Amino acid sequence: MIFLSLYFAFFKIGLFAIGGGLATLPFLYDLAETHPLWLTAKDIADMIAISESTPGPIGINMATYAGYLTAGPLGGIIATLGEITPSIIIIIVIARFLSKFDQNKYVKDAFYGLRAAVIGLIVYGGSKVFLVTLFHGTHLQYKEAILFVVLFILAQKGKKVHPLIWILIAAIAGIVFKLQ
Repeated sequence: MIFLSLYFAFFKIGLFAIGGGLATLPFLYDLAETHPLWLTAKDIADMIAISESTPGPIGINMATYAGYLTAGPLGGIIATLGEITPSIIIIIVIARFLSKFDQNKYVKDAFYGLRAAVIGLIVYGGSKVFLVTLFHGTHLQYKEAILFVVLFILAQKGKKVHPLIWILIAAIAGIVFKLQ
């Protein structure tokens, strides 16, 4: 029964992955609220950090992680299959009728409207990550807030820094803060 629940929960999330994995964040946070044994808001924030620094789509990494935590390796596989099934179905349908979709004004308009929805979903998800990272319940996490301000100021200096450098800085800061 847990496998079916995992599959359908991530199938529903996969339906909204049009804008990429970050667009699914509101749905993942909802999943964390309804199934706290599967995944927590902190797990989501941690997985975002890990997924952004490892290869592979963030939604797939999240599904695999949550499924694995919930039901072991088979749970990870089933949750991942649930996440990708809607995309596979949509790609097959679109490929089948691509010539009709390509010039259809309504389809173009629908995708134009989806862009705004995806931006809204990403902003919502980003704000949740921000709040989970800087606040534990109602208490401000001072070390994390100071790190955020310092990194924000450094990022605004205008000099282009390779993303790998930012990942390394964040990883080192995370290790140092965790050891204290």
